[in-house]
Amino acid sequence: VNIEIQYHAVETETDKFRIVRFVVEPFSIKHDFAPAEDDDDDATDTDSVTNFKVAEIENPIASCNPLIKDDRKEHTNYDMVYGRGRDPQLASGKVLFTYDVKWTENKELHWASRWDVYLSMDNAIPDKVHWLSIANSLVIVFVLTAMIAAILVRNLRRDFHRYNRLATDEEKAEDLEEFGWKLVHADVFRPPSFSPLLLSVACGSGAQILCMAIATLLFSAMGFLSPANRGALLMAQLLLYVMMGCVSGYISARLYKTFKGKSWQKATVFTALGFPGICFTLFCLMNVMALTQQSSDAVPFTTMVILILLWFGISTPLVFFGAYFGFKQEAIEFPVNTSSIPRQIPDQPWFMHPVLTMLIGGVLPFGACFVELYFILGSVWMDQYYYVFGFLLLVFIVLVVTCAEITVLFCYFHLCGENYHWWWRTFCTSGSTAIYVFFYSFIYFKQLEANSFSTYMLYFGYMALASLALFLMMGFVGVYSCLWFNKTIFGSIKID
Repeated sequence: VNIEIQYHAVETETDKFRIVRFVVEPFSIKHDFAPAEDDDDDATDTDSVTNFKVAEIENPIASCNPLIKDDRKEHTNYDMVYGRGRDPQLASGKVLFTYDVKWTENKELHWASRWDVYLSMDNAIPDKVHWLSIANSLVIVFVLTAMIAAILVRNLRRDFHRYNRLATDEEKAEDLEEFGWKLVHADVFRPPSFSPLLLSVACGSGAQILCMAIATLLFSAMGFLSPANRGALLMAQLLLYVMMGCVSGYISARLYKTFKGKSWQKATVFTALGFPGICFTLFCLMNVMALTQQSSDAVPFTTMVILILLWFGISTPLVFFGAYFGFKQEAIEFPVNTSSIPRQIPDQPWFMHPVLTMLIGGVLPFGACFVELYFILGSVWMDQYYYVFGFLLLVFIVLVVTCAEITVLFCYFHLCGENYHWWWRTFCTSGSTAIYVFFYSFIYFKQLEANSFSTYMLYFGYMALASLALFLMMGFVGVYSCLWFNKTIFGSIKID
């Protein structure tokens, strides 16, 4: 091997130098050699061997030839190794290892930038790939935005004009029947028919994960969290998630109060213990499996105790603190009143089936982020560095905007079909991106070349947990985007 050691002089001190980079260049050289008499291959006490010679090379290359004076020798290069009459070393028999050390002064490489070659994987993935990923994401956003502008804005203007104008005498005489989303004005803000408590808890947990993700990406993009220290990034995520417990409690409490829920203690306890409990239980199972395989990734018992203290000592009190203020606040005000008798929903067309809307609603946001997802999975499972958090922040914003836009579009279609059951539909439509992420993990798993049952369980267990977190986060985005949309359009029309 050639070992090149790059250094530069210390600017503030004289006669002192800093090593800023190692460059190792391997070669395969077939040496014909005879082991020396004092070869220590079979020695039992290596400390007693002070000066020995391993072998006599019969066909040395120029850099290893003792007949050439040191001042005339050159470092090993390609021409020496693969010249005429030279063959590479076969993967059998005894191998003689040699090395060259070359000192090179590098005045352009600063001390603070010495890790850049590792963080960028020596430019194995150029920035152009990330820019193409962002361009792909922006194209999807622009197409979706244009679609919403063409469909929603035009149709809503027509609807507003029809609903707000005064009826003529002829129209009153004909008693024309109204149609469209105005007909469900007395039911659109009715609490969900299936488990309002569960939806409140899910939205609260999603809001907590969303705030944690935004804060982590902002700190990473600004350079506060170095990707070279993965422990710092993971610890920052954990602490930020714990500190955002007040957001989770506030969102779930106020939404549950809006749904006229009475079991506020149960809602708060479920918010504090629901998603963290699922994470901790799955993490314990995965950790036990790692311990049985004697893996170095297994977490010691003291770390588990610290996690429990963070959960019950900081996160849970913050959830109750936020829930207290959430229940003290007034319920979310709606522009229209809700009737006491639910309206009958007509038969819906086949393309408005919940499963179909979930499949369509998740594919566009996934298409906007799957390139960066590939690099993130490589960082997590292939021991690669991911350092372009600025790109990741842009892609994350595109993901949130895309989920919000596609969910609002489907919500408008549902209301036009006189279907006012939009709470859970919007949550699942926006969160369905996580389903595509989980299915994509099956495709990526082929690259890991796993051959044990524990590897399967660890990989798919943690990927299922990450997909669940993404489902809750994007579901919250979809629900609150459609809540804002519905309040806006129903507050803009006159209700008799």
